[in-house]
Amino acid sequence: MEMTHIDYEAEYKEIVNVLKEHGGELDYKTLNETLADKFEGVRLRLKTMKEKGIVDFEGIVPSFNSTIKLTK
Repeated sequence: MEMTHIDYEAEYKEIVNVLKEHGGELDYKTLNETLADKFEGVRLRLKTMKEKGIVDFEGIVPSFNSTIKLTK
C-alpha cells in the first residue's frame, strides 16, 4: 500500500491565506468549516503552526471557541 504524501507547507499556506482574508484573526470553528473541504486535520496543523510561531491561540490545541491569530 502506497502512502500519500501530504504537503504540509501548502496546508499551512491555505490556513495563513484564510486568516489574512479575515484580517489575521478568525474563530477556530469558522476556520475549520472554511477549510473542511480542502483537507482534514486543521487542528493538528494549527498546533504545529503555533509551535513554529506562525499563529497563536489559547492552550496547546485549539477548541471550537478558540480565536486563531496570525503572528507572522
